[in-house]
Amino acid sequence: MVEKFHIQPRALDDDLSARVYAGLLTELDGQHIFFLQDDISRLAVWRLKLDDEIRDQHSTFLSLLTGIYKQRVQQADTMLDNIGAKPLNLAIHETLTVAEDSVAPSGLTGMHTRLYKLVKLSLLKSMGARIATTKERPSKKSLDSLEIVLRKKAVGTYKRAVQRLLQNPIGIDGVVGTAFCQELASAYDPHTDFFPPEVKEAFEAELGNKPVAFGFLLKEDDAGAVVIGRLVPGSPAFKSGGLNEGDKIVAVQWPDREAIDVSGAGLNEMSRILSAPLGSGNVVLTVKKTDGTKRQVSLYKARLDTQDEEEKVQGFILKGSRTIGYISLPAFYEDWEDSKGVKGCANDVAREIIRLKKENIGGLILDLRYNGGGSVQEAVELAGLFIDAGPVGQIKTRDEKVYTLKDVNRGTIYDGPLVILVNGYSASASEMVAGTLQDYNRALIAGSPTYGKATAQIVLPMDTTINLETYDQKTTASAYIKLTTSRLYRINGTSAQLGGVKPDILLPDPPSAIPQREADERNALTSPAIPANKYYQPLSPLPVAAARTATQRIIDSSAYFRSALAEGATAKKKGDISLTLDDFIKTPDGEDDDLPQDAGAPLFTVSNPAGQSQRLLTDHDLDLINKAYLLGLQRDPYIKASFTVLLSVMIK
Repeated sequence: MVEKFHIQPRALDDDLSARVYAGLLTELDGQHIFFLQDDISRLAVWRLKLDDEIRDQHSTFLSLLTGIYKQRVQQADTMLDNIGAKPLNLAIHETLTVAEDSVAPSGLTGMHTRLYKLVKLSLLKSMGARIATTKERPSKKSLDSLEIVLRKKAVGTYKRAVQRLLQNPIGIDGVVGTAFCQELASAYDPHTDFFPPEVKEAFEAELGNKPVAFGFLLKEDDAGAVVIGRLVPGSPAFKSGGLNEGDKIVAVQWPDREAIDVSGAGLNEMSRILSAPLGSGNVVLTVKKTDGTKRQVSLYKARLDTQDEEEKVQGFILKGSRTIGYISLPAFYEDWEDSKGVKGCANDVAREIIRLKKENIGGLILDLRYNGGGSVQEAVELAGLFIDAGPVGQIKTRDEKVYTLKDVNRGTIYDGPLVILVNGYSASASEMVAGTLQDYNRALIAGSPTYGKATAQIVLPMDTTINLETYDQKTTASAYIKLTTSRLYRINGTSAQLGGVKPDILLPDPPSAIPQREADERNALTSPAIPANKYYQPLSPLPVAAARTATQRIIDSSAYFRSALAEGATAKKKGDISLTLDDFIKTPDGEDDDLPQDAGAPLFTVSNPAGQSQRLLTDHDLDLINKAYLLGLQRDPYIKASFTVLLSVMIK
């Protein structure tokens, strides 16, 4: 499939073998828990032979790897039971070193020590955070009681991860085999991937296909336990008759597998467990009702026709000395029902802009932060909302011809002052929109450099007879591959690949942000520049210099941005971690919420457009969520900066 369709296929040789080998060990054991140094020595002889295994259709390496992996995972399961059986000494001075964190354990004793230290680290983080909130050190008796609870929780987190491997419906051999195929695919580039059918379905749901889900939301109750929140009307959860808001999920059992204890799982972990593509069939949830009784409920996943289908994109009104519109687009999604784009994200944004224009907005902020991209066609149509008809990008496949991506609709939906907010997690289609509007001088781009992914992929069934020009994307198969088939270019001939889109207005990242971009990915592709599109005509230059001057005043006067710059400049490299309670009490993990809030009166109030406000009056839960969202928008320093820039340099 790669040799026939990939934009830049690599040779099946020793170099590819080494890439697959390294990626596979990282995927199966990224925390260096399972494989011992002796195991690595046995496996290392295959490092440059996997190309021969593939070419000769042999599975000797996979059989060896699977046997070792299964044995070590079972041993880890037993070790965790032993670690959880007795109290951890929180006063003794121990250290988790960088060396331990980056190499395989020397033997079973080293493996036990590694697990013990990871469990202790998890416990200390939780305990330090709890003590930090109370501002006083508990008594020894209270600490001992807390240690019991948090030890069970910490061990349970690792135990469940191990159980998900041992009880996976496809078995450990299936886990290893799938990981091998996925690493072989990603050895060509970071975005080529092997998809079993259930993974393909989950991927399409992220892009906008109606999601397959049980139909309930999760939330934390006052005690911090994960419980069921709102049930989606008409969903399997709603129709089951056995679930209610406030029920706590204590166990999850997939068909023909033992139940997994999830009683101590956190919100993120529970979401991962329930959303993981673990095969077909019903799942049995054991829930603890609010009266203390337990009940087992069998559920299936189904496509959800939510009532919010017309309101995936929401706009808000920022009212200060002028009225500014704000729209957040967290992801690109396309019209999977082939309704001529009616149900795609560009059309939804257009609808929301029309609603905001009725509020007499003098400017607009389009927030693409953390938007990882999606449909290229939707990106073309979204950029076209703000410019007249013309080229918006270029695309190059394996042949030498360069294709122009065009906005074919005359006119604009919005032609007023515009700021696009981006950050290091804005990727692909987001970068295309930002780059296009920057090239046309149509919008000021604010934030930090984007991710740097300017390639396009297509999901194909494993069938080398497929013709890309006639493929209708409806063929079903037992496995699929997501292939990088083209490079995306800006209309000026440059590419956002690796370097990203450079903002006109540079704002510092939050101090907790982890800089991870395409350039940091293994096997990332490069994109040599091509000629600029000769038909595009940029508008008059925007007041970039004045905007930067105004932004610098904002940064200088903002306690948040000053703190972000200071912490970013003094970011610590990874070092040894002390595993004693006193150290975790002194230096609890910081979050964004701990950063200083800017003083003074708010720059603006935030409200909903008229139609949305009416709906909130009839939905109490939605109203509570909305009020919290409005407060977050009002406090967001990046939205404040964008608002100020619009007022100071763009709105006449």
